[in-house]
Amino acid sequence: MAKMWAGRTDGGTDKLADDFNSSIKFDSKMYRQDILGSMAHASMLGGKNIISKADADKIIDGLDGILTDLENGSLEIDYSCEDIHMFVEQVLTQRIGDVGKKLHTARSRNDQVALDTRMYLRDRSNAIINKITNLISAILLQAEEHKSTIMPGYTHLQRAQPITFGHHLMAYAMMLLRDVDRFNDLNKRINICPIGCCALAGTTYDTDRRFEAEKLGFSDIALNSIDGVSDRDFCVEFASASAMLMMHLSRFAEEIILWSSWEFKFVELSDAYTTGSSIMPQKKNSDMAELVRGKTGRVYGDLIGLLTMLKGLPLAYNKDMQEDKESVFDAADTVDMCLDVFAPMVATMKVLTENMKLAAQKGFINATDLADYLVKKGLPFRSAYKICGQIVGDCIKCGQVLETLSIDEYKKYSDLFETDLYEEISLETCVKKRISEGGTSPESVAKQIEFVKEKIQ
Repeated sequence: MAKMWAGRTDGGTDKLADDFNSSIKFDSKMYRQDILGSMAHASMLGGKNIISKADADKIIDGLDGILTDLENGSLEIDYSCEDIHMFVEQVLTQRIGDVGKKLHTARSRNDQVALDTRMYLRDRSNAIINKITNLISAILLQAEEHKSTIMPGYTHLQRAQPITFGHHLMAYAMMLLRDVDRFNDLNKRINICPIGCCALAGTTYDTDRRFEAEKLGFSDIALNSIDGVSDRDFCVEFASASAMLMMHLSRFAEEIILWSSWEFKFVELSDAYTTGSSIMPQKKNSDMAELVRGKTGRVYGDLIGLLTMLKGLPLAYNKDMQEDKESVFDAADTVDMCLDVFAPMVATMKVLTENMKLAAQKGFINATDLADYLVKKGLPFRSAYKICGQIVGDCIKCGQVLETLSIDEYKKYSDLFETDLYEEISLETCVKKRISEGGTSPESVAKQIEFVKEKIQ
């Protein structure tokens, strides 16, 4: 098949070189954005009398027909074409004749592919924001139900202080809220229109770049034509935001994996999001969470691949930049899949509240509150800390917890202890009195939930 760029050369490349050079197997994802961009370009050409209004209308009608046929399945993409841009132009010319050849006036594949990629990532970014919001909503429902459910909070994976499960979940809601902000922020830089930059130097035609930008929903145009065709910062930002999101999902997945193990048994995942073992009948594996954790490395690789591809490129366009799409497409697809499974996994997760509370009681995580009790009675904190450390050590030796130690035994350590200490060190009190803003008290968690609800609305 003759190449549309034949002229300076005969266009007769080797079959292996053709396959190596071709991008249609992955850039065909952008068929919709390519056609919509071309329709706006034809409209501009007709509006500026660069081509006749009749020709512009004929091109737009032809493109609209191609889009309809692709979406209803009556037209299949020809993967022998070099890329999606050439496929669309080839079908258009077949359908409307030589008028179709006028479409490429005042543009290059360099600015065309930059346009398509920006439009595609803008669409994917907005879809990802919606899916993050769905996950946050699932978290909020669980947090609301468990804003008073006591569990051990951890540092160094050691039981540290009593918190509520709702409080713990809201930490992930806050992380995901920042992810929404990141995608919204990168959309500002995605939403710059490069069409009209042409190959790198602009064009001699009296085009209206701002008309095209506005028609396609862009907020501004690329103000330097070289930068317009060579900028892939927005791809890196998209991959970076995706990697950050996956890091948050992976941390959450890791905790779900731990919590659903027999050693913790804090939650039980729905059968719909677990698998069994081919040999061990007792197993219920948290495979979906494990896959999210594993796929995080894949998205990290997409980001590093982009950065490495771009680091040595001179201006303006280079064929290396064809490698941008597979990375960002893979990142977007991976994030999509993970969010699709994560939200219902969290929503259907059963929380084993008694196991959480039992773990909190056995961990001596109210020891700080016991020390604070002595401090309120006038003892210096370091002295109180030492006494409480001795009490914990002795409790471990005799198989007791702070709540079961008698008042007579407490008085062996200090005469400051009175029976009111039991109220002070009860886990419910420990949680309720942490009233500082952002803390673990049920009232504080309720405020956090309301804050996030308002943000995602």
